Amino acid sequence: MNTITLMKRFFPYFKKYKGILALDLLCASLTTLCEIVLPLIVREITSRAINNLAQLTVSLILRLGALYFLLRIIDAMANYYMANTGHMMGAKIETDMRTDLFSHLQELSFSYFSNMKVGQIMARITSDLFEITEFDHHGPEELFIASIKIIASFIILAGMNIYLTIIMFASIPIMVVVSVYFNRKMRAAFKMSRQQIGEINSQVEDSLLGVRVVKSFANEDIEKEKFGKGNSKFLDIKKISYRYMAGFQTSTRVFDGVMYVVVIVVGALFLVSGSITPADYTAYLLYVATLIAAIRRIVEFTEQFQRGMTGIERFCEIMDAPVEIEDTENARELKNVKGEIVLENIKFSYSDGNNEVLSGINLKVLEGQNIALVGPSGGGKTTLVNLIPRFYDVTEGRILLDGIDVREYTQKSLRENIGVVQQDVYLFSGTIYDNIVYGMPGATLDKVMQAAKDAGCHDFIMGLPKGYDTYVGERGVKLSGGQKQRISIARVFLKNPPVLILDEATSALDNESEMIVKKSLERLAYGRTTFTIAHRLTTIRNADKILVLTEKGIEECGTHDELIKKDGIYKSLYKLYEN
Repeated sequence: MNTITLMKRFFPYFKKYKGILALDLLCASLTTLCEIVLPLIVREITSRAINNLAQLTVSLILRLGALYFLLRIIDAMANYYMANTGHMMGAKIETDMRTDLFSHLQELSFSYFSNMKVGQIMARITSDLFEITEFDHHGPEELFIASIKIIASFIILAGMNIYLTIIMFASIPIMVVVSVYFNRKMRAAFKMSRQQIGEINSQVEDSLLGVRVVKSFANEDIEKEKFGKGNSKFLDIKKISYRYMAGFQTSTRVFDGVMYVVVIVVGALFLVSGSITPADYTAYLLYVATLIAAIRRIVEFTEQFQRGMTGIERFCEIMDAPVEIEDTENARELKNVKGEIVLENIKFSYSDGNNEVLSGINLKVLEGQNIALVGPSGGGKTTLVNLIPRFYDVTEGRILLDGIDVREYTQKSLRENIGVVQQDVYLFSGTIYDNIVYGMPGATLDKVMQAAKDAGCHDFIMGLPKGYDTYVGERGVKLSGGQKQRISIARVFLKNPPVLILDEATSALDNESEMIVKKSLERLAYGRTTFTIAHRLTTIRNADKILVLTEKGIEECGTHDELIKKDGIYKSLYKLYEN
């Protein structure tokens, strides 16, 4: 995206704080008064001292000193407002942008996160937005102050000698051209730098979350080597960015020198010819210092500006990621669910379109039925059940819940009525209570404890030193697999959904834990429309209907006994499990 486009995307965040911004810019203009007025005061004193010393009275000197002291007080007060309230405006804009970014991430579908590294997202929601904060506060101030200084200096100096002023300012357009060139190079380098930081974050996160696997294989050196490569690449990118930054700063220093030489040499020639007075010459030298200071502020801000533009661009990249699954305009709330589910001519392909996962799926599930899905890996079992709560939308066909297409319900009400227990249990960092109450935020401790009893985990929880206030660690690392699974089941018990999806919920457990969890799941599934993806086929023998799902679709359907008699795929799979 070009800079103008990015600024148009960013400006709406200023609207909310336009009053603060206006006062901030007013204060910024007040801080320039001292630097603009000081050369005029010195010129006045110098002129009177040279032309008529008698006019340089103590009274005049004290009045000029008092004026300059007053300007310094105004400068201090204005600077305090800029440093305090101005910075808070930047922090508030950062907060608003982070809120929008996180809200948009919550709306994105599973497919987005399948293709995006968490470390990259974390870099954009933290460090990138901090760079934007610095930019959105200092940007308007620095440009406004520099513009005032340059324009005011030009007007004042032009009044003294237009020709010397034009000669002195002639180098500025050349400086702008050179600056634009280096700015483009720096921005590209900064974007590469932010991208690589995201890669480093992803690699560190991956290594630390898998630290038990790393240590079990004694592969610490491999992880160090991978990190070293990413770190070295980041250093190489930094070298490029600093090379362009050094070129930019060096070119501006050269132009600074040129401007000083012009004023000293050409100004002295004008002084000799009588075109300017010694007082004017002194004022020119002081205004050159003011101009150089203004240009240097812009130079120092340029790096910050490019970092800010890079951050805004990376922010927009996420905000522009399409929300693939949205509520229809007149979406209805799902209430009084019975649980009858019908799949009609379902086809599904992931967004890349390279592989059709499901094709020609037709199925009718009655209220309260327990449906088991079995079959080889890659047959689409998990994909099929993920279509029901609209984690993905069907490519063709439709899914009806109680006779209405699930796409006509609001996503929130649809998912509130569907409970999911997965093989890969995710517990949030916090207490056991926090993780169970997640199923029904605001539920009382009594309800949480009842859900835990139903899930068969109340006794082991009460056996812990802090009971329900026990900290589970990141991803529940302090608990066993069976304990985590039972807590996840308690969470769904508390939610009490009429439709239930069990995605290989016991496949990763040992035999003892499996038996305990199996009983919990049987209690959970009682009276609910249930879809069970089974790895261990003995766990679904009592299912009302078993579907054998392969790449060809539903190849077999029936009860356990019916499928065994059929002597087909299911019987072959069952014999493999028995062996």
